[in-house]
Amino acid sequence: MAAREQARHWEHPGLPGVDLLRARYVWHTFTRHAHDGYVIAAVTSGVEGIGLPDGATRAGPGDVVLINPETPHTAYAGAEEGWSYRVLYPAPEVVAAVAAETSSLRGTPWFNASVLDDPATAGMIADVHRAAEHDNALAADTFLRMVVARLLARHGSSPAAPGRAAGGGPGAAARARDLLAARLTDPPSLEQLAAEVGTTPFALLRAFKNAYGLPPHAWLTGARVRTARRLLEQGVTPADTAATVGFTDQPHLNRHFTRIVGVPPGAYQRERKNVQDPPPAAP
Repeated sequence: MAAREQARHWEHPGLPGVDLLRARYVWHTFTRHAHDGYVIAAVTSGVEGIGLPDGATRAGPGDVVLINPETPHTAYAGAEEGWSYRVLYPAPEVVAAVAAETSSLRGTPWFNASVLDDPATAGMIADVHRAAEHDNALAADTFLRMVVARLLARHGSSPAAPGRAAGGGPGAAARARDLLAARLTDPPSLEQLAAEVGTTPFALLRAFKNAYGLPPHAWLTGARVRTARRLLEQGVTPADTAATVGFTDQPHLNRHFTRIVGVPPGAYQRERKNVQDPPPAAP
C-alpha cells in the first residue's frame, strides 16, 4: 500500500501566539525559508532531514528539533518512509515571557542546540498537541509552558551577536530588506535594488545572504507567504490573497505556500475559520 501524506496546521484559542502542525510527509520538501518565531518539533516516526546554515542533520523518533527565529532551513525525508512529527511554532514573545519568569535570560532567547536525543521532552511536545486536540486549553497551556521552560533551562542562551555582512555591509542588507517588504507586489530588479541602497548587485547578494541566510528573491517569497498567512486568517480568499501579495496567480501561491507552511492555503484557512467560528454548544 502506498504511503500517504497528511498534515494539519492549526491553532487553538487557548494557546495564543502558537501554531501547531501534526504531519506525516514522504515526498514533501520544505524549501529554504525562515519563521518569525521558533520551531520546536518532536519526531514520532521515520527520519527528518534538516538543512541548516551550518550544515545538514537528521532527526529520528524521540528526537527534538529546535530552530531559532529567522534561521533559514529546509526539511525533507531523511529515509524512504519519510517522517512524522508534531511541531510547536511559538512566537518570540511567548518564549520570552517564559524565559523572563523562569530564567535570567532576557529579550529573545536563543536555543544553542538543533537536534536533541530527548524522548521525555518529545513526549511533552506531544502532550501539548493532545491536550489541544481534546480542547483542554488549561492542560495545553500548562504543558506548553513546561516544555519551553525545560528547553530554556537546558539549552537556552542569549542570542549570538550577528555577524558582519560582507560586501555592502549589514546596513545595505537591511535597507534592501525594507524596500522589498514595502514592494511585495512590484519588487525592483537586483540591479535596481542595489542602486537604491548604494552598492553593487554582487556586493548586495553577499551582504543580504550573510545577514538573512537567503538571497533577496527567496526572502521576498517568504515575506509574501507570511503576509498571505495573515490575509487568509482574516478571511481573504486564496485568489485575492495571491494578487494582494504579488504572486502571479492562485496556483503560484499554492505552490510556494505549501512548500513553506506544509499545507495548501485553503486547508490553512479552513482550520482558522474553525477556530474563529466554533460549532454551537450541544443543548
